Amino acid sequence: MERFQTPLETVQSVDLERYAGRWFEIARAPAPFERETDRNVTAEYTLRPGNRVRVENRCTQPDGRIRAASGSARVKDPKSNAKLLVKFFPLMPAADYWIVGLDEDYRWAIVGEPQRRFLWVLSRVPRLDDATLAHVLREVDRAGYDHNALIHTPQDGN
Repeated sequence: MERFQTPLETVQSVDLERYAGRWFEIARAPAPFERETDRNVTAEYTLRPGNRVRVENRCTQPDGRIRAASGSARVKDPKSNAKLLVKFFPLMPAADYWIVGLDEDYRWAIVGEPQRRFLWVLSRVPRLDDATLAHVLREVDRAGYDHNALIHTPQDGN
């Protein structure tokens, strides 16, 4: 997905209390740990002491079963709170979770990582209206990703 050699920039500041809560995955870059057929993908972030965040990802598989993964994140850059490290499995290394786009009212977010291999578009609602989605996709491009390569995540409206 990388289109530019410039370093990936994050948003200037994230209020983790406002960022906490449930997010719906609107779109994502292809990733080996997510299936293209997954739907109703959500992430729930819960603040913990010590600049830590509990992460609970869920999705509906094609057979209707719910798959969940629990992990934790810690703030990597306390000045901005925009760079975190997230870990889901004890033996796996932590991965970068950088907030590279964020609506001023925390209605949508764009999450990436420095090599621009992975990207997620998140929203507080299951579907974004056309104008908002178009704006967010322009922000995806501005961050150095190609929005045409994204997989749009089906949401049943949960």
